[in-house]
Amino acid sequence: MTPPNIEVEEFRRAAADWLDANRQHAPRDYGAICPPELVDAGVAWQGRLHEAGYAGIHWPEEHGGRGLTPEHNSVWQLECAKAGVPAVLNMVGLVLAGGAILMYGTTRQQTQHLRPTVTGERVWCQLFSEPGAGSDLGSLATRAEADGDHYVVNGQKVWCSGGRVSQWGILMARTDPSTSTQGAAKHAGISFFLCPMDLPGIEVRPLKQMTGESEFDEVFFTDVQLPAEHLLGPLHGGWQVGMSVLTNERGHIGTSVIGLERRLAQMSAMAEGRELGVVERQELAALMSHGTALKSMARRQGPIASTAASLLKLGITEMMFEMSMLRGDLAGADAMLEGPDSLGMLAAPGGRIAGGTSQVQRNIIGERLLGLPREPKPTR
Repeated sequence: MTPPNIEVEEFRRAAADWLDANRQHAPRDYGAICPPELVDAGVAWQGRLHEAGYAGIHWPEEHGGRGLTPEHNSVWQLECAKAGVPAVLNMVGLVLAGGAILMYGTTRQQTQHLRPTVTGERVWCQLFSEPGAGSDLGSLATRAEADGDHYVVNGQKVWCSGGRVSQWGILMARTDPSTSTQGAAKHAGISFFLCPMDLPGIEVRPLKQMTGESEFDEVFFTDVQLPAEHLLGPLHGGWQVGMSVLTNERGHIGTSVIGLERRLAQMSAMAEGRELGVVERQELAALMSHGTALKSMARRQGPIASTAASLLKLGITEMMFEMSMLRGDLAGADAMLEGPDSLGMLAAPGGRIAGGTSQVQRNIIGERLLGLPREPKPTR
């Protein structure tokens, strides 16, 4: 294990050496969310990271972390991206749940959850989106009604990553029924909970995607008795808690440059062994130019999240969509058969939804960066 107090550059070199010696033990680099079929391998990898001192790098030592800085943590993510291995078991647990508990948790909640999360013994899922409240979380309708020493939860969540393999979930639910899901104060009556996934009344169903896979789940709550002690942060103040952790999620873009460089290499390879027509060459050149510009933008984005991250997210999403469509065009009739070309086209639209839809990113860019008038709110 590296020393507890170490300069960032020395830490980077030690991390790179450790990854070079241990990368063969890692699962494939699945990104921020561990797929259900790789959870066991991800848990084992997280345990190895913790033993070596590379888990919870900027968490307090009393909670199983290293007590270092966010800069050390950013360096770790960068070295993992270079090595092609996951930096953490699951972003939902180590970034969202862990970050929320560090910021808002009681001493008891921190003691109960943080150490098993950082060691990989506790797997988390996110219970935010609903059929009628995806990117607009303020419209969520799942209710948690106070009843003595517990809340009675009823509702439905969707697009839940890892729900079927998680022990706990972070849940946003409406606790003040007087707040409308459409009015100006719709955010005011929402609370944030830490929810055990084995409570009676919780049903998890895998969702079949058009790719044929089931990466996500839908979760149903029917008269679930959720102990009041699992409320995180202030009652009716869950919107602030949720937005704090989602800002952390969108701020983890330090590895964007490496990811973009790999995508640019993939695009360049698309032309190998093919006779491209004028239009196809022009489309590929435009995509390469777009990607190079995004790479420059990513280098300018610091470790702190800002509205400029929406430009990067939107740009990468649209570039990857167009890349998948062009790849299908280049494959010709073969793209109608089952294989990587057709799978890429089927999966491409999902990028415009995940992590905040492209429409939401455009609103953020227009209103907060360009200073355009805010989107009309007829219910106001």
